[in-house]
Amino acid sequence: MVSIRELHQQLVGKQRSAVEIAQEALDRIQALEPKLHSFLQVTADYALKQAAQVDARIAAGEEIGLLAGIPIGIKDNICTQGIPTTCASRILENFVPPYEATVTQKLMAAGTVMVGKTNLDEFAMGGSTETSAFQLTANPWDLSRVPGGSSGGSAAAVSAGECVVALGSDTGGSIRQPASFCGIVGLKPTYGLVSRYGLVAFASSLDQVGPLARSVEDAAILLGAIAGYDPKDSTSLKVDIPDYTQFLKPDLKGKKVGVIQETFGEGLSPDVEKAVRGAINQLKDLGAEIVEISCPRFRYGIAAYYIIAPSEASANLARYDGVKYGKRVEDAENLMEMYTRTRAEGFGPEVKRRIMIGTYALSAGYYDAYYLKAQKVRTLIKQDFESAFSQVDVLVSPTAPTTAFKAGDKTADPLSMYLIDLMTIPVNLAGLPGMSLPCGFDKDGMPVGLQIIGNVLREDHVFQVAYAYEQATDWHKQVPKLV
Repeated sequence: MVSIRELHQQLVGKQRSAVEIAQEALDRIQALEPKLHSFLQVTADYALKQAAQVDARIAAGEEIGLLAGIPIGIKDNICTQGIPTTCASRILENFVPPYEATVTQKLMAAGTVMVGKTNLDEFAMGGSTETSAFQLTANPWDLSRVPGGSSGGSAAAVSAGECVVALGSDTGGSIRQPASFCGIVGLKPTYGLVSRYGLVAFASSLDQVGPLARSVEDAAILLGAIAGYDPKDSTSLKVDIPDYTQFLKPDLKGKKVGVIQETFGEGLSPDVEKAVRGAINQLKDLGAEIVEISCPRFRYGIAAYYIIAPSEASANLARYDGVKYGKRVEDAENLMEMYTRTRAEGFGPEVKRRIMIGTYALSAGYYDAYYLKAQKVRTLIKQDFESAFSQVDVLVSPTAPTTAFKAGDKTADPLSMYLIDLMTIPVNLAGLPGMSLPCGFDKDGMPVGLQIIGNVLREDHVFQVAYAYEQATDWHKQVPKLV
């Protein structure tokens, strides 16, 4: 797989044109999509037009940035002006946004080439991309398995080389878990570092846009392009954005790495534990000091999340009523019937389940018992992390308790699907940055992910530890052998 920096050098050296690179990506998409189904929409004409603009700038002697001419996939819950944004839901099947998300606006300014909108779990609610209303995405390492979710389309597309990098969104692990399942790098930034303007809301206090890439450096370059304050997002942080690539150093001397004890034990696949323990030993060999850390409230993350996230989803998804935009049933006899039938026909089972849970948790008499208590637990989880980061620079854990499972294995058991996000959810509840990167394979040849967690706005520590580990190993160089 060619990196962003290598493609940039080929472009400025005029060895290849941006149009040639874009066409190569589009040809690969055309060849693989019948098996993978990573994309809900391929934007070939749009991509070639963007690529031609980059070539024109090079021909005119203009200096171009690292991302100019780089093929990228955009998760289909990020608004793209004039291009359908469906959230993989029937209720938004024909929705064409009249405005551009801040992140895609920044990427357009950087000269990236958008090759398409990627598949996801409906409204980003799911851990396998199986709740999409339109298609099932396959894992490039084994087409019978899921790519993870909800950013499964983006992860599969990057893993299979259909695009160089992609954007996903992460509410409870939806970038890191599919990155783990597909053997690539995925980063959830600090909450508020990247604008949510134009990201279709699932749970507003948890959602965050982030990069999926083949390497730590590519993820650092992409984060640098999308991060920064946005007055259109009230949760956006006013902070200076560094060049994240300056933190990519191969040495870990003086770094303290905490191992979260609560992420090992019952429910963890032996193959996953073996790979992650091996990665921890590698970090030690690179000069890091390994410290055992206890986060006693870590295990309550799932229970708190599945009150808070559905409650916020219930409020956010109330806007899909057939009045303002999106699907509307045509033959309703009155207003109430139009509301109820539009939502009944437009939303899938998982979205309905979460709306009902959230509405119940927020209802009179239950708010204090459920929602308020979950928010208190969230605060305790955050305090555990604060205590941990007073002792170490980063924390590590498995990204997911298992590797990618077979399609259909967990669809009848929502609870077992929810438990897949056991390791990633607490990071969202605390608003911290977290990265997954490949650290090995299980006995079936499926990728295993190592999760590296940083303190608030300490992406620099996450990148340094991840890069040092990546450079000392060859896991990121392994690519799926597609049938």
